[in-house]
Parts: sequence; structure tokens; C-alpha cells
Amino acid sequence: MHDLTTKFRRTPAGLLRIVLFLVLGMVWMGVATQATYAQSSVRAPGNAVNLPDDQGSANTLGNVSDSEIWDAIRGGNPNAIEALTGPRPEGAVFNTTGQQWRMLREGVIRKYLGWFPLVVIGLLAVFYLLRGPMRITGGRSGKTIHRFTLNARVAHWFMAGVFIILGLTGLMILLGRPLIAPYLGLEANSILTSAAKEGHNLFGPLFIIALVWLFIKFVGSNFFHIRDLKWIFKFGGFFGGHVSSGRFNFGEKTWFWMVVLIGSVIAATGIVMLFPWLVEDVRWLQLSTILHAVGAVLLIGVLFGHIYVGTIGMEGSLDSMLKGEVDENWAKEHHDVWYEQMTGKSAKEDQS
Repeated sequence: MHDLTTKFRRTPAGLLRIVLFLVLGMVWMGVATQATYAQSSVRAPGNAVNLPDDQGSANTLGNVSDSEIWDAIRGGNPNAIEALTGPRPEGAVFNTTGQQWRMLREGVIRKYLGWFPLVVIGLLAVFYLLRGPMRITGGRSGKTIHRFTLNARVAHWFMAGVFIILGLTGLMILLGRPLIAPYLGLEANSILTSAAKEGHNLFGPLFIIALVWLFIKFVGSNFFHIRDLKWIFKFGGFFGGHVSSGRFNFGEKTWFWMVVLIGSVIAATGIVMLFPWLVEDVRWLQLSTILHAVGAVLLIGVLFGHIYVGTIGMEGSLDSMLKGEVDENWAKEHHDVWYEQMTGKSAKEDQS
């Protein structure tokens, strides 16, 4: 008997029969398992429906379409708002929001939102060509006044450096496939995206440190004041006219709070994405990726405006963060209230 079995196994026909037997057995077991699984899922409490049997009586499936059966398995209609905001139904087998998340990320964020920084750059270029840089009206006086300590300047540049690295790597992750792959190929895009991801994860925790440091150093001077309304009505003096301001004007304060608030959202969602087991519902993870991308792109776009004003857009502005000192005429023109508090002199009298 042993010899016969051995011979049977060694012949090609015998091996073929064994393989076919195993395949048919696995197919039968798979079909039976899936049928049992689907039936138990649909018949779960709250998901039961009725489907007439061959004798005309009703069983637990019910007279419904295939889509309704799958909605029952998934715990509801995936296009309903409850799928995004409501509690996940008991007995649901699959996650219902993955498709909405993919469509929002691919069809909106990746397709349109990535253009926002480029639009900002274009508008700034047009503004520069039409308006030119804001010159110090009376020219440089040659006298300077202390504006920022070394500690404050290091906090500023530390945040700037970390954010630029995270912004570049983040945009590469988000837009690599539509912008890099068509020109350099999928393999190059894969390598660059993988490197960007590692760098993004590495510098992410440093962003939290920079954010806390920046908040501690500058929060005391960034609370809004009634005089900021005049700054708004005069468009910050970008189109002419003097605008009074304390240590920081309305635009600088707004930028500070955008960095703090949106940066906090970016930091929190980044933690969720790095440690996804912190949340039980996958929808929190999906929401985190959306908020992270939207917040980051928004800050990147506004950052270009901040860079413009701090460099070529306003004469003498960059001195404050490079040297910690600013020209007195610059201080009188752009931060006259702060100048008077620091020197005890009248900005108007000195200007005359």
C-alpha cells in the first residue's frame, strides 16, 4: 500500500489530481466561510433585513438590493453625513469613510490646495512690481534702537529653519506623485518621497519645541489692541499713510497667532499620524491627515507674505532679526508707540 501511494504521488497525473483536489477544497471552504460571514454580519442586531425565499415566506435577508446589503454590512450608507461624524454603528464590519477621505485628499487637497503658495507668490510679485518696497520716509538716521534679544532671535530662526524643512518635505510627500513622478519617474519619486518622509518624521518633534519656545518669548507683546483697528482700515500703510503701532502691528500679531494655533493643530495631528494607536476610531486618523495638510499649506502660503515684508518688501525690517537693532527712523515710522515707550521721546516731535 505504501509503495502504491508513493508511486501515485510521484506520477504527474497523481500530483495533478492532488493539486486539483486541494484547490477545489480550498475554494469550497472559502465560499462557505464568506457566505456564513456575510450572513452573520447582515443578521447582526440593527442590520437585519428581509428577503423572500422560494416558498414566498420571508427570511432574515429581505427584499433589498445588493447595495443595501453591503450598506448593512458596512454599518450604513458611506455617503451619509453620519458616516463621517456619527458613532460607528454596532455590528459594522468595514470602515465606511475611506472613500470620502481618498476623494478629499486626491480630488481637492492634492489637486487644488497645493497651488495656494504659488498664488501667494504671484500676488506678491505683482504687488512688488506695482508698489515697490516700502522705503524709510526720512531715510536711515544712523542711530539704532534695541528691538530683539539674542534669545528671541534664536527662537525665531530656529522655528523658521525647522518649519522650512518640514514645509519642503511635506510638500514633497503631498505633491511628489503629480509633480515629480511625471518628470523624474516613479522610482526617483519613490526614493525622494521616502527620504522626505524620514526627514519629516525626524524634524517633527523639533517643531513642537520651537512652537513652545516661540510662544513663551513673544506672547506678551502679541495681544490685540484697539489701535489695531486703525491698522486694518489703513491696510497697514502699504498703500501710503502713517499707521501707529506698538511693538507688533496687527499683521505681525495675526501671523503670530496663526503660527501658534494652526501650528498646534499641525503638531497634534502629526502626533496622531506618528502614533496611530493613540486613537481607536480610524476616522480621527483620516481627519488628522486632512487637517495636517490644510494647516501646513495655509501656513506655508502666509509665510511667503511674512518673508516678503521682512526682506525686500520693507526697508530696514530685516535688521531686527539679524542684528537685534533697528534704525530709529524705521521705528518711528512703523512702531511709533513702541518707540516712545522705549525712548521716552515723542515720535512726532523727532520726525519734525
